[in-house]
Amino acid sequence: MAINPVHLRTLHEIARLRSFSRAAESLRLSQPAVSLHIRQLEKALGLPLLERLGKRAEATQAGALLLERGGRALDALEAAAASVHALRGVVGGRVRVGTGATASIYLLPPILRRLRARYPEIEMVIVTGNTPEIAKAVAENALDVAVVTLPVRPRQLVVTPFYTDRLVAIAPPGWQWQGRRSRGRRPSGRALTPADLAGEPLILYERGGTIRQVIEGWFKRGRVTPRVSMELGNGEAIKTLVSAGLGPSITSWVSVRAEVRAGTLRVVPLSPPLVRRLGIIKRRDKPENPALRTLLHALEPRAGRRSRVS
Repeated sequence: MAINPVHLRTLHEIARLRSFSRAAESLRLSQPAVSLHIRQLEKALGLPLLERLGKRAEATQAGALLLERGGRALDALEAAAASVHALRGVVGGRVRVGTGATASIYLLPPILRRLRARYPEIEMVIVTGNTPEIAKAVAENALDVAVVTLPVRPRQLVVTPFYTDRLVAIAPPGWQWQGRRSRGRRPSGRALTPADLAGEPLILYERGGTIRQVIEGWFKRGRVTPRVSMELGNGEAIKTLVSAGLGPSITSWVSVRAEVRAGTLRVVPLSPPLVRRLGIIKRRDKPENPALRTLLHALEPRAGRRSRVS
């Protein structure tokens, strides 16, 4: 029984995107062609590989097993093709990269731009999400590599330090810090403590995200409970609401540098300092084809760097 690698790739995209239509867009195929691939694959194996749950598509037990084992075969085929291209001096192939909002907006674009200019044959697929879902996708081989907030749980992943992101308090210029006034501290003091911020109407990231957990841990270590007035999942929305004077926030320094230069936000350091660590993750047994190896090499210059508040 022969399995068509093209059909296996189609199954992989449907399972990754949980949608026939989105998989068709990703593969640049018509939706009937995508459905035909799956029917032919299921006919060859004699078992259903996908089930529809409303508009979503999920892999069955047989589909998940095929993706786990067959995914390695697809990787091997792509690595072989990339190696042949390398004999001609061409570094190419597909790399699926996962990341969060901060890295995708503020850290990765210059790296990927230089990489694309030097190696135009490398096709990069960028997927964004929160750390748990991105780490799960890497562990399941749905993504080749990712830059995420640490720590990550799956044991089959290897982690390389990438960037230490300092978190800071942000507020509109002239904001009067309630906590400092009530505790008799001068507003001109350099840093804010958990007790200083606990009484402020804070605008924070929504619960469940890794950055929110990091912030909550900082308040817990300070033995205070923050007063949260708003919770949002979008960092740009948080900055807009803070600029409008609705409350201060705690966020990544690298994400507010432009607003600080423009004078629409003010940054105040935290005491004790609060950081989150970003890391590069991939499977321990992941074959490094030339395209993936080139991307990892491009990420190295920033590995271990630390943001500085200036």
